[in-house]
Amino acid sequence: MTGGLILFARNWVGRGQLVELTSEIKSIRPDVLICVDHEGGRVQRFRTDGFTHLPPMRALGELWMKDALTATDAATAAGHVLGAELRACGVDLSFTPVLDLDFGASSVIGDRAFHRDARVVSILAKSLMHGLLLAGMHNCGKHFPGHGFVKADSHVAVPVDKRTLKAILADDALPYEALSTSLASVMPAHVIYPKVDALPAGFSPRWLKDILRQQLGFTGAVFSDDLSMEGARHIGGTVVSYNDAAAVALNAGCDMVLLCNQSVGDGSAVDALLDGLAESHAAGNWQADPDSEARRLDLLPQTAPLTWDALMHQPAYQRALERLP
Repeated sequence: MTGGLILFARNWVGRGQLVELTSEIKSIRPDVLICVDHEGGRVQRFRTDGFTHLPPMRALGELWMKDALTATDAATAAGHVLGAELRACGVDLSFTPVLDLDFGASSVIGDRAFHRDARVVSILAKSLMHGLLLAGMHNCGKHFPGHGFVKADSHVAVPVDKRTLKAILADDALPYEALSTSLASVMPAHVIYPKVDALPAGFSPRWLKDILRQQLGFTGAVFSDDLSMEGARHIGGTVVSYNDAAAVALNAGCDMVLLCNQSVGDGSAVDALLDGLAESHAAGNWQADPDSEARRLDLLPQTAPLTWDALMHQPAYQRALERLP
């Protein structure tokens, strides 16, 4: 039932401790997927003990406006450094890149977005994903179909985007179509788009099955965003439990669901979710997609990582450091 786990700054003391932690996890479950939100800028969980301070993605968009070719190479460099440093410490996947557009309205997205132009976002994101791949790491595009247009923060509110499906597909969701052969995984937004569906995108079969998979051709894994966020608690006009939210997300087309902040302390909320999901599955309240496990396993790195010391002397990594903006 447990397909992976996500690390936060609260799990970090230093590189030695992180390597010890990830090694112990893998000794118990070699196939578990160890993830982190590590994008650069203000969303970077590990910042000390040798980790490179990566720029926010907006810096790459600004560089694009000056020199597009240099910007694409810098994006690849950022992905390479990001992926290689994490992998050297035993982390399998970072939830990056952000594919939201920079409308200048969303405080929670802000400089995490590359650019306002979906075409520029697509090219820079693909360049960053190339860098991740050079480090042996897959990617996760977020937050489908787009969180950048709404001002509300789905961590603490229930954002509503009243635009039409046609408008969203022509702009915010364009990177998902443009990158349909490159994206390994996707994380949908806890945003309601009422002209498409009354449910937030991460709980909507219309968005995940009909539009993302059928219309846009996405074949990879789908992660829910954190179920403890406010935008995930209000489904169908009522406040739901984590267990009910997880079941709705899985039925809608998510392959894996995340419950993040409730891991603090004794982790009883996470244990309760796992137990509740097992019970609700046995009761027929949700059905596992037969392809979900294969999609999860496909996200695991297929090559052995370099040690930190070996990475520090690798010419390709050193060159990538030089190309960061």
